[in-house]
Amino acid sequence: MGNRLADRVAIVTGGGGGIGRGVCKWLAAEGAAVVVNDLGGNVDGTGASAGPAETTVTEIRAAGGRAAASYDSVASMEGAEKIVQTALHHYGKVDILVHTAGILRDRMVFNMSEEEWDGVLAVHLYGAFYMVRNVAPHMLRQRYGRIVIFSSTSALGNSGQANYAAAKEGQVGMVRALARELGPYGITVNAVYPGGDTRMTQGVPDAAREIRVQRGISAAPQEVRQEVENPRDPERNAPKVVYLCTAAAGNITGQVIGTSGLPITLYSARHVNRAIHKDGRWTLDELDALMPSTLTQSIPNPAPAALPPGAIPVR
Repeated sequence: MGNRLADRVAIVTGGGGGIGRGVCKWLAAEGAAVVVNDLGGNVDGTGASAGPAETTVTEIRAAGGRAAASYDSVASMEGAEKIVQTALHHYGKVDILVHTAGILRDRMVFNMSEEEWDGVLAVHLYGAFYMVRNVAPHMLRQRYGRIVIFSSTSALGNSGQANYAAAKEGQVGMVRALARELGPYGITVNAVYPGGDTRMTQGVPDAAREIRVQRGISAAPQEVRQEVENPRDPERNAPKVVYLCTAAAGNITGQVIGTSGLPITLYSARHVNRAIHKDGRWTLDELDALMPSTLTQSIPNPAPAALPPGAIPVR
């Protein structure tokens, strides 16, 4: 494709399948040497296999690219150290980190175990920290780096995904902080909201999908026109993610970029929408009188209380 990343070395966690696999191949096609990290586990994080990472490496090499496999887990500082050491051993440096690795352990919060909570945060949020912590010193020394962390629109809230949403929203806050810390040293840090038909999305039950559409959390599936390739193809994310890893994207940092489907999108940072003010402390009587007609007027309830049996909805 090109040589935009000639002489660059990239690490992609979760690079053995799905969206991560496409990112690895696009990075290599642009000249980067790629460490394909993948534990090779199940969607819930259990099990392990060298197969996914090895397959992606084989495909990259067959196309004339450079790649090495890593099978360590991002969910520990020791594992992250080994992943970075793989890059240093094979290629002598690291310029790019794409943290794609993720698992799902969906459960309503009143049924969620501590293990299900901890496991998801360990891979997504702690894994992001462990990886950044280990690549940052090398990027600081060379005064150059590109870090892309895969967050999710689920950070905005999905039923049954309190653990996943917490981890993904935490990643966004982490990205904005890191952009300020590392920016002066030529290192950009961005989050992406990816999308596509992968084994993670295929594991979401149809009933849960319908509820999310009804509540406006996700869009309803649309019929694909014959002249347009499948918008849910996970490979659509890759060129957009890889662009953020190039020198041309050096002015983009601390941002959340949507890479799902046909467009590429920029999400705005949170800002104040409304405010009411008084000199002095508020009383509850004042808030009772003012809140419904000012600050909270027309605010939608994402999950209104269910009607009791036999009740007739007011239209």
